[in-house]
Amino acid sequence: MSRIEMTDTTMDVLVKMSDGNPGALTAMMEILEKHDAIDPQAAFGGLGAIMLLDTWEIYGTDIYILFSDICNRDIRKLLLLMRATQMGDFSHTKLQSLAADQTRQATIDDDEWKKLDDLVCEKLTEFAPAQQEV
Repeated sequence: MSRIEMTDTTMDVLVKMSDGNPGALTAMMEILEKHDAIDPQAAFGGLGAIMLLDTWEIYGTDIYILFSDICNRDIRKLLLLMRATQMGDFSHTKLQSLAADQTRQATIDDDEWKKLDDLVCEKLTEFAPAQQEV
């Protein structure tokens, strides 16, 4: 069940979604700061991306694991993974599983990253290319 309510301020959203995890808060702050430069075609900007995490019931430590361990603290990779999931090119169940991996052993190999990158950038022509500095 989602946590975000229509009456929430941005601060309310960040507090609810982070579960007090500073790493999750850092990831979401970076989403809010850099989202428009990476994915200008997305509805609702960075807040929309955070709402997707809520829809997929990914909170707190799980957000941090996705950002830090799966995406190597690369916000573009996190947004790429989220868009691939949103568009059906990556399973949301697999995304949830990666996020919940407390052992920090789960990974996405380079070939799968390349495939996801190609799929997303083909569908979203304004999505920032991998080599572009954000």
